[in-house]
Amino acid sequence: MITRLMIVAVMLFALALPALAQTPTAAKQPALTKEPVFNDLPGAGKKCRISEDFYFTYRFDRKPKLGTAILKVQIFDKMDARITSLNIVGLSDMPAMKGAHDSGEVPFKLNKRGDYLLPVNVVMPGEWEVKLVFLKAKEPVFRGRITFKV
Repeated sequence: MITRLMIVAVMLFALALPALAQTPTAAKQPALTKEPVFNDLPGAGKKCRISEDFYFTYRFDRKPKLGTAILKVQIFDKMDARITSLNIVGLSDMPAMKGAHDSGEVPFKLNKRGDYLLPVNVVMPGEWEVKLVFLKAKEPVFRGRITFKV
């Protein structure tokens, strides 16, 4: 048997429901860890400072277009001598479609001349980015971001 008390309780619950839905929960709150900051890099061929001791330059083997372009990075010390003691990891994606064309973290390959190489697969027209992470003893020492349009 439904009593007046039960009807009043259901009505109060129905009125309180929108307020309960707006209460933040752990799932809705932002994560406590921040995404790392990637520095926007100047154009190809320009010196990009990693630290007081190192800088690098980069360029593509050809202007990026649909297909695969090879990103070449060269690292130098403050005496302008080429070095190969750092590791680099790269990740390419389209910022407007985060994750849709994500390459995942791919280590650069080191060739005999001391160039760090990364194939970048451009699968559709639009704005692209390549994120670079320079590592020394497996610890990040610099993060940079290259953007280009196809």
